[in-house]
Amino acid sequence: MRKYLFVALAGLLLSACSSSVRPVEQDGTDLWLAGARPYAEVLASVQTAIDPALPAEGFHIYDADGIRHVDAGSEAGLRYGIYALQRAETLGQAGPGIDIREKPFYDLRLLNHWDNLDDTVERGYAGLSMWEWTAQEIPEARIRRYGELCASLGLNGSVLNNVNSNPLILDAEHIARVAKIADILREYGIKTYLSIKWTTPMTLDGLKSGDPLDPKVRQWWKDKAAEIYAAIPDFGGFLVKANSEGQAGPQDYGRTHADGANMLAEAVKPYGGIVMWRAFVYAPTSPDRANQAVEEFLPLDGQFADNVIIQIKNGPVDFQPREPFSPLFGKLHDTQMMMEFQITQEYLGFSNHLAYHGTTWEECLDSDTYRDGPGSTVAKMVTAIAGVANTGQDPNFCGYVFAQANWYAFGRLAWNPTLSAEQIADEWVRQTFLKPEGMKDAAFAKKFVEPVKGILMASREAVVDYEMPLGLHHLFGGTHYGPAPWERLGRPDWTPAYYHKADSAGIGFDRTHEGSGNVDQYNEPLTSTYNDLATCPENLLLWFHHLPWDYKLSSGRDLWDEICLHYDRGIQTVEGFRKTWQGLKPYVSPALWAETDRKLTIQASDARWWRDACVGYFQTFSGRPLPADVEPLRTPIDSLVNRSIQSDRLGMPQHDEAGDPIILMPRRFRRPQ
Repeated sequence: MRKYLFVALAGLLLSACSSSVRPVEQDGTDLWLAGARPYAEVLASVQTAIDPALPAEGFHIYDADGIRHVDAGSEAGLRYGIYALQRAETLGQAGPGIDIREKPFYDLRLLNHWDNLDDTVERGYAGLSMWEWTAQEIPEARIRRYGELCASLGLNGSVLNNVNSNPLILDAEHIARVAKIADILREYGIKTYLSIKWTTPMTLDGLKSGDPLDPKVRQWWKDKAAEIYAAIPDFGGFLVKANSEGQAGPQDYGRTHADGANMLAEAVKPYGGIVMWRAFVYAPTSPDRANQAVEEFLPLDGQFADNVIIQIKNGPVDFQPREPFSPLFGKLHDTQMMMEFQITQEYLGFSNHLAYHGTTWEECLDSDTYRDGPGSTVAKMVTAIAGVANTGQDPNFCGYVFAQANWYAFGRLAWNPTLSAEQIADEWVRQTFLKPEGMKDAAFAKKFVEPVKGILMASREAVVDYEMPLGLHHLFGGTHYGPAPWERLGRPDWTPAYYHKADSAGIGFDRTHEGSGNVDQYNEPLTSTYNDLATCPENLLLWFHHLPWDYKLSSGRDLWDEICLHYDRGIQTVEGFRKTWQGLKPYVSPALWAETDRKLTIQASDARWWRDACVGYFQTFSGRPLPADVEPLRTPIDSLVNRSIQSDRLGMPQHDEAGDPIILMPRRFRRPQ
């Protein structure tokens, strides 16, 4: 990571290409399949066979007797094998003697779409819903392209609608529409799932209760499941958000999460369906939101039906740029767990900022929970994986060519969580950006692939630095785009001050034994590691500790200076990205170069906005001057407090021609999800 940070900060570039090198025209709509042979062509070039000895979704690619073979345990495995060969060809790894054996690490590899029936997308930054719920016809061409992209990564499931679900998704009209989508996705090996609202029986058919132990309620769900499976025989099941952020659920009737999940599980079990029950639950009265998943689900361990899986966000709060892993991953022994990552960049600059999540997810999956002793990594504790999608109607699906890297990274890690973020970044760059005409492979790798990979690998840490370094978290305003450490919202646990707790004495959330006790939810040696200032990782220091402004860090600097230096480093890293990208203009399509240049300009300006707002605000508590070796603040704090950024009708932030955010008085609050 240090070498990539150096490359980014230095804006390292190699010599300009010769005039004979000509970029290939691209607009980003081919994503990571830009340089690949068509699937049908790859399929026609090999001999395929079903081998029952192979895992159902596994495959074997090899050469024998002058013929290239792809064997697999099923038709799904063959599909994945052909796409793996396609990828190997593009990466130059499909020469004679090829021998690749693979199978997926997880059986369930899903995208969760937070798409609404009015075509808006909750936390979506790539246009309206790709499903076009309000249109007369379904967008078949787009769905087929989506299916191909998902299948190329080995993804095998899609939840079509928002976890804050509309009951109408289960009426006859929408079930028929979902069936048409499912018919297409099935061709690509993708099962269809739906998010449900707990009160749906009351809304659609006037039931008086949502009590999961009420026979009428149980029968309603059994009847609805029968209706769905009649239309979609391979329907995957339900995703459920209940008793969270004011949503109704079984607790409203004195029942437990297990009671609710098991009722739904009973309804779909005859058809092979599953229930994914989200552990994203918290109440406004809790002293620490980070504690609540363990508090609510640990007592229920072992009480869930065998076709229920608990879907857990990677961190204990909410998809922050950096969080420790959720302690729940290390606590449940007798309950299936599913990872929930967020591909869409709700807290990392939407589709405006370059923020590669491969490093985020690698950090989480490789973390040791110590549940069963050393080596009990998060990746091994979960049996399934889901990612909140970043797709929309934008022609490139994701609103930014570099946002596509996160969809790709999620798919690759869902297939094989032992892959490194660096390898995945290398794959994505080589497959997405076409080599210029007249340029040799080695020169392209040296002059373009390596610098771009360096940007990717340094990007997430840059965002952490200029947004919330050293374990700070949730300093956002209501839109979750810009800084608002001063903001007071409708609930304490939606309010930044709840998390940073800045005062004249210091800053940070005390989660030690003497504080909220969150450290006690982790297994040893993590409990002791996080509790002790001498061993707590500095990148999580203010997540677990409230410290005085003059606390000395390992660098020898005091906490205030270190905070300021991190914010400054974030700005300088993004400026390094800009300098590097400007030098890559001869090697990349003008359309993609211009898009990225504009986005990086916005990101650099936003980074300064974040620094001015957070450092300026916290300075009102610390009363300390900025260190001499950082940029001075560009905007006085009085000009930023209680203001927010202008957004368009879809919630995308607006910037002027120079890339600066257009700052207004606060807009209407949008609750977190």
